[in-house]
Amino acid sequence: MRTPERNNRNNDRNKQQDQRKKYCRFKKSGIKYIDYKNGDFLLKFLNEQGRILPRRLTGTSLKYQRRLSQAVARARHLAILPYVADALK
Repeated sequence: MRTPERNNRNNDRNKQQDQRKKYCRFKKSGIKYIDYKNGDFLLKFLNEQGRILPRRLTGTSLKYQRRLSQAVARARHLAILPYVADALK
């Protein structure tokens, strides 16, 4: 059976909206070191519950995602960032 044309058009629109160019914020800004003491900057990469956002959402490269997770872990250990939060933002 053939799907209605209306659904195909809607799917094409959704695909175009979702295909924004993602870029690594660290590469674009030239940041070499992710400072774990800068809690406000690290909050941009956490969701409302305090979890680290995945690469597919932030667009960060693998190298900097590893460094970011290490910086968040250090900041949590020093109580700069919470481990779990009800509402961060």
